Amino acid sequence: MPVITPDTLQDSYDVVIVGSGAGGGQTAYTLTMEGVKVLLLEAGRSFDVQSEAAMLQWPSQAPLRGERTPDKQYGFHDCSIHSGWEIPGEPYTNANADPGSQFKWWRQRMMGGRTNHWGRISLRNGPFDFKPHTRWGLGFDWPIGYDDLAPYYDKVEMLIGVFGTSEGIENSPDSPPGVLLPAPKLRVGELYARKHGARAGARIVSIHRAVLTQPQDAEGIPQKLHPGNAKAQRILRESMATRAPCFWATDCHRGCAIRANYDSQTVHLRPALQTGNLDILPNAMVREVTVGKDGKATGVTFIDKTTGREGHARGRAVVLAASAMESVRLLLNSTSNLFPQGLANSSGKVGKYITDSVSSSLGAHIPAFEGMPVHNEDGAGPHAYVPWTRHAQNRKGAFGFPGGYHLEFTTGRQMPSLQVVSGIDSRAGSATVLFGRKLREEARRFYGAQLGFGAQGTMLPNDDCYTELDPVLKDQWGIPVLRFHWKWSDFELNQVRHQQAHIRELLEALGGKVSGKADPDPRDAIRQGGTVIHEVGGAIMGHDPASSVSNPWSQAWDVKNLFFADGAPFASTADKNPTLTIMALAWRMADHLLSELKHQNL
Repeated sequence: MPVITPDTLQDSYDVVIVGSGAGGGQTAYTLTMEGVKVLLLEAGRSFDVQSEAAMLQWPSQAPLRGERTPDKQYGFHDCSIHSGWEIPGEPYTNANADPGSQFKWWRQRMMGGRTNHWGRISLRNGPFDFKPHTRWGLGFDWPIGYDDLAPYYDKVEMLIGVFGTSEGIENSPDSPPGVLLPAPKLRVGELYARKHGARAGARIVSIHRAVLTQPQDAEGIPQKLHPGNAKAQRILRESMATRAPCFWATDCHRGCAIRANYDSQTVHLRPALQTGNLDILPNAMVREVTVGKDGKATGVTFIDKTTGREGHARGRAVVLAASAMESVRLLLNSTSNLFPQGLANSSGKVGKYITDSVSSSLGAHIPAFEGMPVHNEDGAGPHAYVPWTRHAQNRKGAFGFPGGYHLEFTTGRQMPSLQVVSGIDSRAGSATVLFGRKLREEARRFYGAQLGFGAQGTMLPNDDCYTELDPVLKDQWGIPVLRFHWKWSDFELNQVRHQQAHIRELLEALGGKVSGKADPDPRDAIRQGGTVIHEVGGAIMGHDPASSVSNPWSQAWDVKNLFFADGAPFASTADKNPTLTIMALAWRMADHLLSELKHQNL
């Protein structure tokens, strides 16, 4: 069962999965290791990170020295193909013409999905994050709690390889002993910030990131993850043996030819294929989920992007893992006599309650970093972060927003870009344009002397953030596209106001000369919805089918053999990056799906 074409599809599969990223890959891995026959459809083409990633190229070897273009919206070296906020032939719309009320939607059309392009920060949601209504009287409580997901966080972290430390921080759960890999040493800027950041009330600790700092325990971990399953243990042992530890050379966004960092193909799909239980169909743009007269899903209809022909894949169960908004689009486009308003939409909540990380940033010039000796700080990105620790004030409602936010560093001496000499004249106090030897001297003096923080914070659902089908516009395959509605509430604006003040205080505690206004309008400082690429929701899980789309097992209330494995079931956004939670939820869902298949309940 390999990578196939539409002409070689089997008549039927146990499970059909739409999407090959974190959730789809995790689901395929979990099911195939237990003998389930799976078809995985991916809207993009196949991609080989070992041969296609520009991991070790100099900027001078890239077009425009690697700068951004419409085809490479994060720069030439970013490990993304046929991806971006704007993709030819794949439009979407916004209902509001005001830029501040618009949503930008990133799509990743390639094998492995967004796992090719992410920072690999892997923080666990905490107990408070699952119960915001109980804690703050706002949003919705998830129908599950931290204890339900904790065992799956453990398994995912061991499987993908996550480095970090246990710090005992409230609502930022530690991992059990032996689960995390050793954290790398902090870099100069991070050590300096740790030394002086306490003046601004900032606790700076090692971050958790899905990058190998040492070889995985290829003997012990397979036995823990697959007890009693000798075949699965052997396959995982062999897969782990092919991964090398990071040698801190280039940014993880370039892709990793030595497989040190996690992506879906490296960790999930390669071993899943080795089971002989997985077929992968690339270039398959799924249009709708089909249903039978009994209201159960029968499979998916797709467009073969290489020929334009329509195809159909049958399965006993269907898992949507196409990314939250794409899964919502599939539900809304899957109409029938039984589901005239879209599949699984008896509640009318499909597409509702979209959330994203609340984000703003601020930077400064740090005089103490000028003239620093040359040293390497490239590699897996920041090694530290600033977690949210002000829960006592939260409990008193002191801030005017629920939850909190964490801060991520932008510091260090990575590979120089075209922007390395920007602003040197003003920093050097020169009244004339610098050139020649003086420019080189000043470039060396100021290189790496910048430090910034980007915040990512909690967003609870509101009635003004949702998506629906555009009544007119269709994509190049004739599929109706999404139309977004977006509005930041006062909670998010209050949070950004606090982010900006706190970051400024922290930078000034480091002696920084801060750029930007001292008290910016939060509407100007907040990043546009969708640009953090953390959007979730649209098929939220809940206790009641009248007010939610999916149950505590990420299973559609209305269609018992339809499941979700991406961010669509999220009932809110925490102050943590969502990918680790997507994988933990997907593994938990897949275990439930396995049980339902074995008991003939689907």
